[in-house]
Amino acid sequence: MSQIGAPRGRTCSRSPRSRTLRSVATLTSAVLAVTVLAGCSSGDEADGGPVAAQDNAPAARDEVADGGTVRWAIDALPTTLNTFQADADGATSRIAAAVLPSLYTLDARGRPQRNADYLESAKIVETEPKQVVLYKLNQQAVWSDGREIGAPDFVAQWRALSGRDTAYWTARNSGYERIEKIERGKNDLEVRVTFAKPYADWQSLFTPLYPKQVMGSPNSFNDGARTTLKATAGPFLLKSIDRKAGGVVLTRNPRWWGQTAKLDSIVLAAVPRTGRADALAAGKLDLAEIDRATAERISLALRDARDGRNGAQAALAHGPGSGITPSKAVKSWALAHGSDEAKAEEVQAARTKNQQAIAAYATAQDALAGYRVRKSLEPAYTQLSLNGESGPLADERVRRAVARAIDRQELAESVLKPLGLPARPPGSHLALAGQAAYADSSDALGGQDTKEARALLADAGWVPGGAAKKPAGTKAGSEAENKTKDGKAAGGSADAKKKAGDTASDDGLYIVGDDKPGDRRAPAIGANGTGSGTDILAPAPAAARQSAALLARAEALDTGTGSGARAGVHSAVKPDRGVAGAYAPRGTAAPVTAPDAARALGKDGKALSLRFVLPSGPGSESLRTVGDRIVRMLDAVGIRTEVTKVSDDSFFKDHIASGDYDLALYSWPASAFPATDARPIFAKPEPAADGSLLVEQNYSRVGTDRIDQLFDQAAGTLDEEEARDLVRQADARIWAAAGSIPLYQRPQLVAARADLVNAGAWGLAGPRFQDIGYKKRETSKGAERNR
Repeated sequence: MSQIGAPRGRTCSRSPRSRTLRSVATLTSAVLAVTVLAGCSSGDEADGGPVAAQDNAPAARDEVADGGTVRWAIDALPTTLNTFQADADGATSRIAAAVLPSLYTLDARGRPQRNADYLESAKIVETEPKQVVLYKLNQQAVWSDGREIGAPDFVAQWRALSGRDTAYWTARNSGYERIEKIERGKNDLEVRVTFAKPYADWQSLFTPLYPKQVMGSPNSFNDGARTTLKATAGPFLLKSIDRKAGGVVLTRNPRWWGQTAKLDSIVLAAVPRTGRADALAAGKLDLAEIDRATAERISLALRDARDGRNGAQAALAHGPGSGITPSKAVKSWALAHGSDEAKAEEVQAARTKNQQAIAAYATAQDALAGYRVRKSLEPAYTQLSLNGESGPLADERVRRAVARAIDRQELAESVLKPLGLPARPPGSHLALAGQAAYADSSDALGGQDTKEARALLADAGWVPGGAAKKPAGTKAGSEAENKTKDGKAAGGSADAKKKAGDTASDDGLYIVGDDKPGDRRAPAIGANGTGSGTDILAPAPAAARQSAALLARAEALDTGTGSGARAGVHSAVKPDRGVAGAYAPRGTAAPVTAPDAARALGKDGKALSLRFVLPSGPGSESLRTVGDRIVRMLDAVGIRTEVTKVSDDSFFKDHIASGDYDLALYSWPASAFPATDARPIFAKPEPAADGSLLVEQNYSRVGTDRIDQLFDQAAGTLDEEEARDLVRQADARIWAAAGSIPLYQRPQLVAARADLVNAGAWGLAGPRFQDIGYKKRETSKGAERNR
C-alpha cells in the first residue's frame, strides 16, 4: 500500500510475519489519561458473536449428493503454489486449503480450532525452562505419495522459514524464528517443538504444512513449488493448471483418510470481477464472489421469477426496454417505415440493436434466477489511513480532528444497510466482533463531534482566515505577534503553534517531520543524502519479499484488475452542491467561493488541505462513494481535500507504501493471531543506517514504544486472558493515535447455484471443502448437471 511518486520511507520487516495483516498507524496522545487507555481492556464484547452470521446453505452430509463439479471463480491463476512466497495470492491460499494440511482452522467465530483430520492432539507440555509443544499426528495422515506426515516435514518447514538461511525466498516467518529445535517423539507421528522464548501464537505455525520435498531445499522452495506440488495431503489433489484455458483443476484425493469429498472435482476458473455477471448468466460459474450491482441483478431475477415474470417481461420492466414508452415506440415504428430512407435505415438498425439487447438481457435474467446471493461480512475491515509522516497530519491533534469529524456509523450504513447487512462500525483494529481478542476500544478516541474537531484544529493553530495571515518573522506576522498576550494568539496557545513535525509524547511518540536540532525524531534524508523526506530504498531480500506479499494481500481486497489511467484531482466538496464533476490537473486546489474562503482554515498563510488518494478502477466504486462522503464530512469542519484518483495498479505500490498521500481508504484482513500478525502494521518506524526510514508495514509512518511493548508482551505470554488484555490495551492506544480509523467490516457477497450447499459466504470461517456439493434430489440432477 504505498506510493512512489515521492518516495519517503523504506518498507522492511523487522519481525517476519505469519498469516494475515491489516494496516494501521500508531501515535498515542500524550494528553490522554492512562486510566482511559487501560480502562478499554475489559472485554465485555469479546464474548459476543460475529456481527453477521455465515450464509452458506448448510446441509448435513447425508443430504448432499455424491459427485459433480463446482466451477469457482478466482481473480487470476496463481503465480505460485507456495503461500510463503511474496507473490502468493488468494488463489494460492484457496488451493493450499484444499490440498495441504491445516493443523488449525478457524471456526464461525474466527477462532482457531484443532483439525482432527491431521492432529490427534497438540498442547504445551512444558513451560520451564523452555516452552515445549507436543504434536500428536493422526495415524492415518499420509501424503499423496503414500509417505506418512511426520517430524521430517515439520523440521524442513522450520528450517526453511526460520530466516537463518537467506537462500530461501520467504515472505513471512513469524514464529518460526522463535523455535529452538524440533525433535522426534516416540515415533515420527509425535513432534516436540521447543521454543527459545515463550510464544503465545504457536497455533499459527505449520499451517499450511508443506511436504519435505518442497521445504527441503532452496531450489524446491523457490522454484519447484511455483507451478506444481510434489505431494499433497488434503481432501482434493492438484490435477492440473491450464494457463491457456485459465483454470485450476482439483480432483478428489483417493488416499484421503477423512470424510470423502462429496464433489468429484473443483475447477477454479480465472474470471475478472467485472466479467462475472456475464459468466454467471452464461452458466459458466457455479460459485463466485460478486459486486453489489451483480447481486442486485440476481435479486431482481429472483423477484421476477417469484412474480411469474419471464426474462422478456423483466427486460421491459427494468432492463434495456424499460425506457421505451408507447409514444416512443410509435414514433420509432413510424420513422423506421417512413419515406426518409436514410433515417429509416438508421432507426431500423437502432431498433434491431435494442431488440438484441432486450433479448440478451432477458436470457441473462432467466439464467440468473438459478442463483442465490449468499451474504455475510468478510473477515476484513475498511479503514481511513492518515499519513502522519509530514504535513498537517504529523500533528496528532489534526489527525484526531479528522477522526472526530467523521461519522463512522453513517459510513457503515451507507455501505452495508442497502445490502441488508448489520452496519456496526468495528470497535477494534486488531480483532473483529466474535473473536476472542475483540473489545470496543474506540472510546479512547471518541465518536463524531464537529465541535470537538474544530477545537482540536484551533488548538493546532488552524483557524478561519489563517491562510491569509503571514507567518511569523514577516512584517505582518510580527505585527500580529505583538497583539498577542501571554504567548497566546487568536488561534490557540503558544504550544498549539508548534509545527506538526515537532510534537512528541511521553510514551515514545515517534513522528517524522522537518529535521531540527534537538528533535526526538529521525532526520529526514533524501536519496542523495541531503534535502528532506525519506526514500524507499531496496530492503534486504527477505524483507522486500515479505513487504511485497503483504501489499499484494491488501491490494486484492480493494482494487479490481483493470488498470485505468490516473484521473487527476476532484475539486473540493461544497456542502450544498456535492462533489464537483470536473477534473483539474493533479495537485490543483479546488476553487473557493467567498463564503468558503471566510470559513476555510489556515495557518501561517497556508490553507489546510489534504491529498485524498483513491483507486479509480471498476472494482473500487464503493471506496470512491465512501470517499465522497468523507470529503463532505471534512469540509463541514473546514478541512479541504484534493481527491486524486489513481490507477488500481499503482494505488498500493506507488502511493500507499511509499507514503505519497495524506488520506487513503484500503482494507486489511483480520487475524486470529493479532499479537503476531498486527505487530509489523503498528511498529514504530526506525531510522536505518543509510538515513532511510524502516516502516515495516506501518504505512502511516508513526508509532510508539509502548504499543510495540504491548505487542511483544502479548506474543510472549502463555496466559491467554493476559494476552487478550494486552492486545486490547494496544488497540486503545492505536485508537488514541488516530492514524487508522476503522470504518466498516467489508461486505461479502457470493453468487451460488440454488442447489449448491455448504458453500457461499463463510464470514470469519473458511470452507470445509469435503462438504461442498449439490443437494440431493429425487433425480439427482444437482449432481448430474456438471459431471
